[in-house]
Amino acid sequence: MKEPTYGEVYREGMARLAEAGIEEAALDARLLLEYVCGTDRNTLLAHGDREVSVEECERYRELTRQRAAHVPLQHLTGGQDFMGLTFLVNEDVLVPRQDTEVLVEEVMKHLHDGMRILDMCTGSGCILLSLLHYSNDCEGVGADLSARALAVARENYERLRTERPEMRARFLEGDLFAALVSGPKERFDIVVSNPPYIKTDVIDTLMPEVREHEPMMALDGGADGLIFYRRIAGDAGAYLNGGGMLFFEIGCEQAEDVREIMEAAGFHEIEIVKDFAGLDRVVYGSWR
Repeated sequence: MKEPTYGEVYREGMARLAEAGIEEAALDARLLLEYVCGTDRNTLLAHGDREVSVEECERYRELTRQRAAHVPLQHLTGGQDFMGLTFLVNEDVLVPRQDTEVLVEEVMKHLHDGMRILDMCTGSGCILLSLLHYSNDCEGVGADLSARALAVARENYERLRTERPEMRARFLEGDLFAALVSGPKERFDIVVSNPPYIKTDVIDTLMPEVREHEPMMALDGGADGLIFYRRIAGDAGAYLNGGGMLFFEIGCEQAEDVREIMEAAGFHEIEIVKDFAGLDRVVYGSWR
């Protein structure tokens, strides 16, 4: 029996995902096929008549079956592009999102050589490691309550060090700033965080890729979604050098609440930055 062609396998996968209601069915079907076959985006157009082996076809069908069940694409391929870098991801960390690039880019505007960075709720490490990758002589600490998330962050660190061996980062386990209390109090020039900020009663309304496959502890921000902003802003000043800065990613309706929290904690010159869709996405300010 003649083996199916690349184009035929792709169309089969796209139809399965579309039937399952996957919003980006065509894109996801193509990306999964490229992942299985080790091809690129031009293969479908230029070499759609190439044959796909039985093993590749079976693997692809299994992955599209899982994607049709709303397993995130990035969990199937094991990676996500962010800030021009590829980060390993799995069910233990949030998948890095384009909106978070706005946070990183805003920090980079204020980041100077030799600064010390603390990334609170670091997850995959994508924020801290992107900042270190695109700066010189900076060092950082990533803190998270999840040991499993930190394992992913450390693996991403080791992978990126193959390109930038001079990168210096540590990843510490603990409940926010409690992760730092093992020795003399450390101080930083920048504290940055994309904390859990979804209201508890909203989580059940999220798309299944998020509510069923991403870590709940990285999503749930308490009854009003603001619990971690209060805790981080309330303690950050004790760990910041004079003139140090605190940067938060926020939900699009939280800007004024977070501004007030930061002002009450002693931060000033507070700014709100919008994302690519024109929605409030970042709040930052300076320590008194």
